[in-house]
Amino acid sequence: MSFQRMLVILAASIGSIGLGLIGYSQMRELDTQTAQPAVTSQAPPLTQDSQPGKLPQAPERTPDVPYVPTPQAVVDEMLRLANVQQNDRLYDLGSGDGRIVITAAKQYGVSGIGVDIDPRRVQEANENARQAGVSDRVEFRQQDLFQTDLRDATVVTLYLLPQINLRLRPKLLSELKPGTRIVSHAFDMGNWKPEKVVRVDGRTIYLWTVPERVPASLR
Repeated sequence: MSFQRMLVILAASIGSIGLGLIGYSQMRELDTQTAQPAVTSQAPPLTQDSQPGKLPQAPERTPDVPYVPTPQAVVDEMLRLANVQQNDRLYDLGSGDGRIVITAAKQYGVSGIGVDIDPRRVQEANENARQAGVSDRVEFRQQDLFQTDLRDATVVTLYLLPQINLRLRPKLLSELKPGTRIVSHAFDMGNWKPEKVVRVDGRTIYLWTVPERVPASLR
């Protein structure tokens, strides 16, 4: 065999090996991309439902009012003062462990909604409703109370703070139907004078009824 022919065969062999290595490298790269799908920043975050056993998360923002439960004796008097009836629709704004809504459902057969921004309180309230056997008549929402639609409420209960009551007052007067009763534990509504004020165990409870015509001084 001539020397030139040997060089040609050798060059062809080296080229084939090189192509083989290139092909193998491309296949490895393709396999790696297939095995590890890209993660985008738009992927939805895992939710509590998708993470079994995960504890409730802290609220997305600091609540406007610290959590302090209303004593049961005060709860009972608030509902009595509001003259709650079975056909009422009760909203508790800042519902905490759910005791006002749950008591209303258990004692009066009322359907009610509790609103709290803290998911830990909402979970606690749902568990308390389950234990009380009233889950079919109550609902607890993790929601900003200033964003809650109140138009179907006939009774609204509050245990907030004076400045929160005042910020909430225009919403109550604009959304609630005339005749809706509002009961507040501990704090009034500024120059909106209550119809009744009672004291239980040293604590004050206020009652208002939404008027047919809202005075200009309250708007």
